[in-house]
Amino acid sequence: MPKTRLPYAPEFRRQMIELVRAGRDPEDLAREFEPTSQSIRNWVAQADRSEGRREERVEPTSSADRDELIRLRREVRQLKLERDILSNQRGSRSACGVETDSVYSLDWR
Repeated sequence: MPKTRLPYAPEFRRQMIELVRAGRDPEDLAREFEPTSQSIRNWVAQADRSEGRREERVEPTSSADRDELIRLRREVRQLKLERDILSNQRGSRSACGVETDSVYSLDWR
C-alpha cells in the first residue's frame, strides 16, 4: 500500500518558494528536504500565478472543447496557408509587368 502523508505546512512551502527564487535548485532542495523537486516546482508556479508573475494556462475542460480547439487550430493553419498562397500569386502578377492598381484605374473613354 502506498504511503500517504499530510500536506506540507504553508510556512514550509513559502520557505521553499523563497529559496528557489533566491537561486536554489529544486533538485538540491528535494535532496536536502523531503518534498520532490516537482512538488517544489509546482509550488513556485502556483505562487507565481497567484501573485500575477505568470499567466495561467487555460486547458479545455471537456472533450468537446478540446475537439473544437483542435478543429479551430487546423482551420487557422489552413487559412494562413491560403493567405500565403494568394499573397504570392498577387506578387507574381506584379512581377510579370501587370500592376493590379493600374488595371482598375484605366480610363475607358
